[in-house]
Formats: sequence, structure tokens, C-alpha cells
Amino acid sequence: MKQFLSGLPGRSTNHFVMGLVMIFICFASCRKSGSPLRDGWNPSQYPSDVIDKWLTLEIRLFKNATGISNSSFSRPFAYSGISAYESIDPGFGSWKNKYNGLSGLPETDKNEKYYWPASVNASLAEFNRSFFTSTNSKPIDIGAIDSLENAINSTFGMVEPDRLNRSVGFGKSIADAVFAWSQTDGYNENIVLPYTLPVGPGLWQLTPPAYAKPIGPFYGNDRPIIAGSGDNAQPGPPIPYSEDPKSAFYQMVNDLYTTSKNLTTDQKNWALFWRDVPGVTTPGHWMSIIQQVIRQTHSRLDKAALTYALVGICLNDAAISVWKTKYIYNLIRPVTYIRQVIGDTSWLSFITTPAHPEYSSAHAVISGAASTGLYAIYGDIGPLTDHTWDYLGFPTRTFNSLLDIGADAGNSRFFGGIHYQPSIDTGLVQGRKVGGNILSSLGPFSVEKK
Repeated sequence: MKQFLSGLPGRSTNHFVMGLVMIFICFASCRKSGSPLRDGWNPSQYPSDVIDKWLTLEIRLFKNATGISNSSFSRPFAYSGISAYESIDPGFGSWKNKYNGLSGLPETDKNEKYYWPASVNASLAEFNRSFFTSTNSKPIDIGAIDSLENAINSTFGMVEPDRLNRSVGFGKSIADAVFAWSQTDGYNENIVLPYTLPVGPGLWQLTPPAYAKPIGPFYGNDRPIIAGSGDNAQPGPPIPYSEDPKSAFYQMVNDLYTTSKNLTTDQKNWALFWRDVPGVTTPGHWMSIIQQVIRQTHSRLDKAALTYALVGICLNDAAISVWKTKYIYNLIRPVTYIRQVIGDTSWLSFITTPAHPEYSSAHAVISGAASTGLYAIYGDIGPLTDHTWDYLGFPTRTFNSLLDIGADAGNSRFFGGIHYQPSIDTGLVQGRKVGGNILSSLGPFSVEKK
């Protein structure tokens, strides 16, 4: 499996990755669940409305929260998805023995009945209350968590009180355990560690216009959710730095610089579509994408919870992988090289250059991983039109394959002027390897293809 992934060229078409995930799709479509089906026991009996409503609220919470860097929203995405997934009893099995550093998750009483929509609702409300607090969220958004929980609960009037209380209690106990586990992943400690920017030829410098301080220099040391998700995913070094106009490095930067001078309307729209900040954040954009996929495929509660958890895990562990890469190589951003070496001293990237090193491309890595996970669950669902930015009046983008979304996100950064093309190509391979490692650990998925 890992040998297959390591052979993917940076500019390869998506059929390489399709070969990987089709293994899981074929296995999943043939495998039968071993769980006994009793009245209300199978979560596939229920629609995914509860998850849909919480996705809508979390996208809003991501958009409005403060003091959290863009990539760090992968954490609440992943952990809330796990809370939803583990608060039902899916026929395709719990992952409770596969999470890195988590043991002793609460379990259901197999002799009792549960109402899974209520478990999911309670679990997501409890997790979001724990994560989104007065230190990072507006009071109106915090209040919306309770309001949504109560509004959904009001629709469960036909459920027997004992069964409902049992389900709510189970969902909350899962969320509490998952949140406590999330607080031991190293993130809270790593974000406050002091960092000294290295200095030297070709090394990253603070970038205009804000010259903001480095984001996440130790984020790559966080504990991944799946042990081994980053195995063999770290790329080799970037193209050797040079200021010689005949060098590969100079030509790589000049390719970006020349393109930036002649951007078409379509290329600008492409870059803006994946800018994500300001907006719902990059993980929030992916949350919107999975919501649209769940709706388009009319997925049931079990499959929606699986999607929520798996794509979140892919995002989280891919973000850790790419942040490790960035601060190993500390590669100079295009805006610095163009101003200091090419000599265009007033040049700025089309979208604002983020405050972290260039190599590899974070959008390429996390989107490569997320699209790999998403395709493993759904396969070919036909064209998907992304409406995330309708509220801003942006043109939609339509993708013929779920895998195309990852490449589209990565390549947008070239037209945004913030990543060299080789860093994007490398990042897509890196993200697909992370996604493949996660699939190897958690799959195959016993979910009926709908």
C-alpha cells in the first residue's frame, strides 16, 4: 500500500489515487455488518438531519471564532466528527481501539435500546460547548449551541423517556471522553513555545504586508489522531535554493512571477475560491463540502457520521504532517524572492501570503488527504458543485470527481501567488500518502453505497 502511494508523481492524474481507494470501495460494498439489528439499533434507519444541522452551526462557529489559526480548525472538525461517529453503534464498527492515545471510551448496554439521533445531538452539543468558549467565541455563537441542541431535542417527543435519557447520557459521555483526549494532543503546549526564526540564504522571512509572526512552528509535533498516519509521507527537500537566473529555483519562481502578471479572470476566481480566509476557514470549507456530499447522496446517519469523522481525521493528521515539513525546510516565500532577487520591490501576491514557510503547500496536503478519504467512502457520485461561497457572490466550481477537489484546491495557490508549482505537486502526493495511511488503519468501510 505505502509503496503504491510513494510512487505517485506530483503531476499525476487522479487515477493513481482511484486505484487505492477503489480497493476499499469494493471491499466495503461486499462486506456485511455483523451487528444484530434490533428495533432502532441500526443507525442507517435514520436520516442525517441531525448531523446536517450541526455542520451548519459548526461552519458558523469556525467562521466567527477568534484566536485560532486557520489550519488549527482541523482539530475541532476531527474531534467533533469522532464524537458523532462514536456516539452511534455503526454496523461498520467502532474505531475505539485505533485512536492514538485514547482508551476506555464509554460503551452502550447491548441489552438496551438507544435512539441514535439523540445520542449524536447530545454528543455534538457537549463537544462544541467544551471547545467553543468565551475565550474564542462570541456569546451569541455559544448560545446557539444550546439553542440548536434544544431545538433538535424538541423533535424527539415520540421517543420513550428512558430510551431518550439513556441515549443523551451516552452521547455526552462520548463527547466528554473525546474532548479530554483532545486536550492531551500537545496543541495547547506547542502553540506557546518560543520560536526563533532561522536566518540564511533561501530561508523564510516574515512577509508583507503585515509581517505577522510565525504561525504554528511546533504544530508538526502534535500527536496525530491515527498512529502512523504520517509514515513515509514526509517529502524530500525542495529544489536547491539559488539566485542564478539559469537555476531551476530561479526559473520556478519566475514561472509564478510571470503568471502573476497575466492572471485571467478565471484564474483570479480560482484563487479567491480557495482563499478561505477571511471566510469559513479551510477546514470549514471542507466541512461545507462534506455537508454538500452528504446531501447530494442522501446519506443516512451512519454514513454521514463516518464522513464527518474520517475527513476530519484526514485533515487533522495531514495538517500536522505539512506543518512538520514547513518548519524543517523553512523555504522562502515567492513575495520575498521576487522583491529581493528578481527586483520587483513592490510586488505582492494576489491573495495575502500566510505567515508560515512555503514548502510544502498546506492546501495541497490537507486537501489531497481529505479528498482521498472522501472518495474512499463515496466513490464516483457524479459532478459536485461547491456552493460554499454563494453568500459572498463567488462563482461556483464544479468537480467531476471528489478527487479533483483536492487538486483544484492545491493548484489554486499557484494563481494566488503564494506557492511554487513543485511545492503544490509535492504537497498533493504528501496528503494522499497521509490519507492512504489512515485508510489502511481504519478501513475498509462496511457502508452500503447509496
